[in-house]
Amino acid sequence: MRKSQRAQDHIIEEAKELMSEFVRICAKSELPPSGDAREIVVGEKTLCIANENGAICAMDNVCPHRGGPLGQGMLEGGKLVCPWHAWAFDLRTGAAVHSPQTKVELYEIKIDGDDVLARI
Repeated sequence: MRKSQRAQDHIIEEAKELMSEFVRICAKSELPPSGDAREIVVGEKTLCIANENGAICAMDNVCPHRGGPLGQGMLEGGKLVCPWHAWAFDLRTGAAVHSPQTKVELYEIKIDGDDVLARI
């Protein structure tokens, strides 16, 4: 990749971060228990919230394969497995295990008191 393209990509990423903002998605008490995932509706968007040994992950709830509800899936070894066709997504990268170029969008999470916030 040329230097100018990398600079342009960096500027685009910075602009996306400035345009997105942290919004409250739930209370800490509403998070799924360790080893579980859950769907949480935020405005017009549904997120999949997963709890892997206390590490909270937020991602798009729609599986890119056939639109399955990821928040109804199960966690297995740091991966979220779609309940419809068993596509598995890495909780740290959003990449599909069998096809790393296929990804679900991840959202940054932060805890503020009793509130759980996501950068959407």
